[in-house]
Amino acid sequence: MKRIKEACICQTLHFMLKEDFGHDYAVRAVKEEVEKYKASLDKTRTKYKIIEETEQADGSIIIKIKKQYNTSPVGSYLD
Repeated sequence: MKRIKEACICQTLHFMLKEDFGHDYAVRAVKEEVEKYKASLDKTRTKYKIIEETEQADGSIIIKIKKQYNTSPVGSYLD
């Protein structure tokens, strides 16, 4: 039998601009979406570490994140 001792997932998320809106509004909406995403991780008590957060020339944002997988312990993954 095997059991998961520690687990994390690495993701690269691209928060893209919505094309239906003006550029300035779309950039603000992306920033709000990123903040809501972070708040949802905090609300669900998901352990995470943002490795890199980069704003692109067009105003979109790319986040590289390491986060807890389900409810498995993270061990030293987030150190």
